Amino acid sequence: MDRPQALSIVQDFVKNQNLINHMLSVEAAMRFYAEKYGEDVETWGLTGLLHDFDWEIHPTIPDHPVLGAPMLRERGVPELIVRAVLSHADFTGVPRETRMEKALYACDEITGLITAVALVRPSRSLYDLTSSSVKKKWKDRAFAAGANREEIAQATEQFDLELWEHVDNVILAMRQIAPELGLGGNLTS
Repeated sequence: MDRPQALSIVQDFVKNQNLINHMLSVEAAMRFYAEKYGEDVETWGLTGLLHDFDWEIHPTIPDHPVLGAPMLRERGVPELIVRAVLSHADFTGVPRETRMEKALYACDEITGLITAVALVRPSRSLYDLTSSSVKKKWKDRAFAAGANREEIAQATEQFDLELWEHVDNVILAMRQIAPELGLGGNLTS
């Protein structure tokens, strides 16, 4: 499985650009952490890219990602990635055991909150975003209410990182693809 094959799966099943951007953001964060920890960057990146591929066709619990897993297997996705995708949902009964599984869980929700904060800034950019800006919005539970702060904090702790260090890392990772995400704003890298 290579990135063009994984991207083809995403394009077959996902039409919503915001969801695609979310998956690209998680991919970038996963690649960042794989490099940081000396892990397989491609496998980690593909895991992030594919983790929500079935959300539009299975948008409810317990269907996502349980019904998507066989679809990934049919398309030749390695079991290591399928298992990680299953582990990113608490209700599947698949425990997060590996560093990659814990990373996926930690990177999933936080990318949405970071995106939301970037979009309300005057620059509409990741290039000038810092964790302090995210921290200010963190306290406002009405802002990006769908971003479960408790889950983000728990996932970060399970990944053995301090929350705001993790936020800074994910911002750095997402900056690498800011224009692709529509978050280059009126600034340049």
